[in-house]
Amino acid sequence: MMTVATFTLSDEQRAILALWFELNASLSSYHKLIHTYGSAQLAWQAGVESWRQLGIHHTHLVRHGQPEQTRASIDNIQQALIAEKYGLLFADQPDYPAQLLEIYDPPPLLFYRGNRELLRWAQIAIVGSRKPTPHAQKATFDMAQYLAQAGYVITSGLAIGVDKRAHLGALAQTDVACQGRTVGVMGTGIDVNYPNHHDHLFGQIIKQGGCIISELLPHTLPHKHTFPRRNRLVAGLSLATIVTEATIKSGSLITARLTSEQGKQVFAIPSHIDNSNAEGCHHLIREGATLVYHPQQVLDDISVQLPSQSQQHQLDNSSKAQSLDKSVFSSPATSKTTKPQQTKPQKTKPAPSMTIPEHLTTLFEKLDWHGQDLDALILATDLTPAQLIGQLMELELLGTVTVQGGRYLRI
Repeated sequence: MMTVATFTLSDEQRAILALWFELNASLSSYHKLIHTYGSAQLAWQAGVESWRQLGIHHTHLVRHGQPEQTRASIDNIQQALIAEKYGLLFADQPDYPAQLLEIYDPPPLLFYRGNRELLRWAQIAIVGSRKPTPHAQKATFDMAQYLAQAGYVITSGLAIGVDKRAHLGALAQTDVACQGRTVGVMGTGIDVNYPNHHDHLFGQIIKQGGCIISELLPHTLPHKHTFPRRNRLVAGLSLATIVTEATIKSGSLITARLTSEQGKQVFAIPSHIDNSNAEGCHHLIREGATLVYHPQQVLDDISVQLPSQSQQHQLDNSSKAQSLDKSVFSSPATSKTTKPQQTKPQKTKPAPSMTIPEHLTTLFEKLDWHGQDLDALILATDLTPAQLIGQLMELELLGTVTVQGGRYLRI
């Protein structure tokens, strides 16, 4: 699914691109010029000496003195837009994500591929290690799948490891209407797939109705400075950030810090204390992040942040998850309460006989939201295959269990 709007660039839009090209996407220099001159056109028309007096970097001055190269770059972008290789949004356009305008340094433009409408939907970021443990990979996938099914867009940075599992979890929906609910933020130009072996992931996201964005000019290669910029957009687009597993030096902690600085909630999944790959999560929890071990806890905490009208379709879908029996998904007290006005789910577990027939209680208590196949459930319950299948069918009819990909899980 590709929703690229082709258009002829206006004079002001060409000037914005010109500045972005000559300043090598420097946010500080760009905003300084706009603040000084009032518009991109006036800023671009100013001479090199005027820029020099403002303290603009020498390399930017050199590029500003070669306008023919700038015009050639803009013409190439215009041709790519006509050919629908990618789309382009400017900050003053209605389709530009409003949440980015609220961060400290919003980009003046966004290149995109795929369904740009998702950029205006309610988003939750999931980030973490590039080398996650098998447990973290599964937890990330399941978390993303659950939240996407509840109506949220899963946003991440397209990196290997946790990012990839988050995107794939959001794409793995049995409900066609829920597929493609993921946004990938690039640390390269929109036409540079990085890592190289992620070509299939990029294609899958776009084909299933997701979106990929970049604030960087086309052909921009990966650099250590471009990924923190990407992280600020991941945080800026999202209502909250979940860190599923991260080392103490992980770039995911940058995303978490930026999320916190933007006044949003950070969630972290705990692990064994001797798991060095999770030291970053434990550090975040110690510093005040909310400890979670179930996606419903995230939904409970962020539900009050959703706008009442512009994202009503998220509320409608999310209400399905919010209406689930809280005796099944009871949330624990968290390490930090940032929404004291919210009513938390009941913490105590009611008698199973109130909702589950007594002969099904043993099996029901062995089920979780991760999902288990028949072999695992046979080992966990000591039931015969015939008994197990019969009881699972009963639970499905009660609406308390579903099956996805051959795995049975609570709903």
